Amino acid sequence: YAQENGVSAKYYKSADVSTDAFIDTIELAIEGGAKTVVCPGFLFEVPIYTLQTQYPDVNFILVDGTPNDGANPATYETAANTMPILYQEDEAGFLAGYAAVKDGYTKLGFMGGMALPAVIRYGYGFLAGADYAAAEMGIDGVEVTYYYTGTFEATPEAQTMAASWYQAGTEVIFACGGAVGNSVMAAAEASDGKVIGVDVDQSSESETVITSAMKQLSNSVYDAVSAVYGGTFKGGETAIFNAANNGVGLPLETSKFTTFTQEDYDSIYAAIVAGDITIENDTQKSISDLTFENITVNEVQ
Repeated sequence: YAQENGVSAKYYKSADVSTDAFIDTIELAIEGGAKTVVCPGFLFEVPIYTLQTQYPDVNFILVDGTPNDGANPATYETAANTMPILYQEDEAGFLAGYAAVKDGYTKLGFMGGMALPAVIRYGYGFLAGADYAAAEMGIDGVEVTYYYTGTFEATPEAQTMAASWYQAGTEVIFACGGAVGNSVMAAAEASDGKVIGVDVDQSSESETVITSAMKQLSNSVYDAVSAVYGGTFKGGETAIFNAANNGVGLPLETSKFTTFTQEDYDSIYAAIVAGDITIENDTQKSISDLTFENITVNEVQ
C-alpha cells in the first residue's frame, strides 16, 4: 500500500521476544513518526492493550490477535484506535483437508502446536474437510492421526513422532504449529512424506509441502491500511476475514496436487462462501464431541 500510494513505511524488529521489548519497539516506531502500527500475532496482544490508550492518535492494526491484559482470566479491551484482525482458520483447514482427500490421500495427520483456539479451529476444519471429501467421493478408510505438541517450537520429539507416523503409513501431515512445521518437514524429507503448511505459503521451505492452509495476511492488512487512509477505519471492532472476503485459502499456483484441480477448488470455495457448508469450529468441544461419518480420527494423548 505504501509503495502504491507514496506513503512512508518502515519495518521495526524487536531485539527480544518479550512484552517489554515489543512495547519498546512500538514506541520507537511512534517516536519515529508512525501514525499507523501493524503488529502480527498473539504475542502483541498485551503490548497493544498497554499502548492503545496511551497513544490515542495512533492507529493500531493487530493481525491474528485481540488486545488483552494477559491475566488469567484475561481482560479484553479494544480501543477506538485499534483494529484486531482475526481469521476463520476452520475454513482454511477445511480446504486443506478436502483437497488432500480429493487428491487421493487417505492416511492423514494433524500435528498442531499449542491447543489455542486458532490451532484448534484449523484442526477441526481439517477433519471436517477430509470428512466432506470422503463423503463426496463415496470412499471409506480415510484415517487422521491427531496431536497437539504443546509448543510452537521445532523439537526432536516432534520430528521423531512425525517420522513414526510416516513409517506407520501416514501420507501427509498438516503441520499447524509455527516451527513445529520444521520438525515435520525434516521428518517428511527423510521418509518421502508430504506436508501441508500453515498460515502462509510454505512451499519454498521444503519440496515436501504440497499446499498450505493460508490466512491471506496481505489482503487483510492492505484493506485495513486502506481504511485508515480512506477515512473508513473501524477502530474498536474486530475484523473477521474468511472465504467470503478472500481472507483464507490455498495457494493453488504453488500446490503440488496431482488430481485436485482449480475447478475443484473454485467449486468448494464457492460452496463455503455461499454458506452451503457448515464447519464445526467450537473450540470448547473436544475431539470426542465431534461427529464424523466418513473418516476415523485417532487422537494421540
